[in-house]
Amino acid sequence: MPIDYTQLYPQLTKSGLKHWNDLLPDLITAALDLSVNSDLLRWQATLERLPTVDAKIDLLNGVHIEGQAQGGLAELLMEFHPWRKGPFHICDIDIDTEWRSDWKWDRVVPHIEPLEGRRILDVGCGSGYHCWRMAGAGAALALGIDPSPLYVCQFFALQHFIQDPRVWVLPLGIENLPEAPGAFDTVFSMGVIYHRKSPIEHIEQLKSYLRPGGELVIETLVADGPEGYSLIPHGRYAKMRNVWFVPSVPTLELWLKRCGLKNIRTVDVGTTTSAEQRTTEWMTFESLADFLDPTDAWKTIEGYPAPRRAVVVATV
Repeated sequence: MPIDYTQLYPQLTKSGLKHWNDLLPDLITAALDLSVNSDLLRWQATLERLPTVDAKIDLLNGVHIEGQAQGGLAELLMEFHPWRKGPFHICDIDIDTEWRSDWKWDRVVPHIEPLEGRRILDVGCGSGYHCWRMAGAGAALALGIDPSPLYVCQFFALQHFIQDPRVWVLPLGIENLPEAPGAFDTVFSMGVIYHRKSPIEHIEQLKSYLRPGGELVIETLVADGPEGYSLIPHGRYAKMRNVWFVPSVPTLELWLKRCGLKNIRTVDVGTTTSAEQRTTEWMTFESLADFLDPTDAWKTIEGYPAPRRAVVVATV
C-alpha cells in the first residue's frame, strides 16, 4: 500500500474534523518532501512491493496479522529498519521491536476510560503501535501524529495488511497540526513531554484538542524529587540530545493542575529495564544497556539517575 490518505478524509468528516480536509493535503505533501528525505523514495518503493495477503486481524490481544505470504516478506519489512515500537506479528514473521510497547499498553489501559467509540489523538505515536491497540479496544478514530517519515512508512506497511480506515498516522508534529478545539475524547502523549522546551505549552496544546470531560494521558520520564523539582540535564540524558525537563511526579501533577486539568492521578511509576527496551534483530543500534553506566545500572552514562517512567491521567 502506498502512502495514501484518501480513506482518512471521510473519517475526519464523520468525526467533526471536516475542516482538516482542506488543510492536511498540503501539510502532508510538505512533510513528505522527497528532496528533504532521500530515503523516502526507497521506502515508498518497498511499500509498493508488499504482497497481498488474505489476512485475519487481531488488534485486541496485540497487533497480529495471520495469513500466508510469499517468501521475501521479512526482507521487505527489514527495509524499514529500525523498528522501535511494537511488537508486530505479520504472517509467520515476528517483528521484535526495540520497545515492548505492549507492556506500556498493559500498564496504561486499566486506568483510563474505556476507548469504545472514542475519537483519539496519539501525539508522538511512532509507527502507530498504540493506535492499532486503540482500534482493537473499539475506538471510532485513532489518529496518530509523528514527524518521522520512516515511522509513517512503517505504519503504511502495517496498514497494507490490516486496512482499517479508523487508524492513521500523519507525518506531523503537534506544532504543525491544525487546530481542532474539543474534537477528541482522549489525547495521549507518551514519551514526548521531556523532549519539549516548554512542557506547559505542550500540555496546553494537548488540552486544546479535548472536549469538556475528555481525558488526557501523559507517559514520561520522571525524576525523584519534591514538588517543583525537575532534572535539567547539562547536555545529553541517556545519550539523548533533546531532553529538556525530567519532572518529579509532584511537579508533573502541578503542571497539569496549573493548566486547569482535573482528577489528576498518577497511575503507574516504574524503572525502565533492558527487558523492555533493548537491541534486537529489528533494531540493531544502541539501546538502553548502552545508555547506562556500565558499572552502575542505576545511573545513565552521564551520571544522572537511570530512566524511570510514570503515567499520569487527568480530565478537562
